[in-house]
Amino acid sequence: MYLVYTPEGQSEPTRWCYNPKKLMAVEREDLERRTGRTFAEFTTDVLKGSALCRRALLFTYLRREHPRTRFEDVDFAWDELTLEYSRQEYQTMRDSALENLHGDQLAAALAHFDKQIESAIDEDVEEGKAGLPIAD
Repeated sequence: MYLVYTPEGQSEPTRWCYNPKKLMAVEREDLERRTGRTFAEFTTDVLKGSALCRRALLFTYLRREHPRTRFEDVDFAWDELTLEYSRQEYQTMRDSALENLHGDQLAAALAHFDKQIESAIDEDVEEGKAGLPIAD
């Protein structure tokens, strides 16, 4: 999954590979303190669209590049920050749909995933299948 930030006036988006399992312990603890959620809750709430969780996640990535960034200075319009699944993640969801859905639901899901797979970013997977961005 990718966190994509396109602030007004920036022609090209900034894209970070977001894999909760690859965040450092200090970053995970900071996210828990800032959001008041466990890390597992945080990862789920990022996907659900929690503004606070997405702001905290953006802050984490911005601070990696600019260590003096303050949380209070991180602000964005809702359409400036998006999450994008990779081609491998869409394929995992498609495979799950094949196992769990039937009939019209399956047909609709497959059509949706096939369309998304066409334009999704192909990430390099080092080993195994891509997992969904939820902490274990």
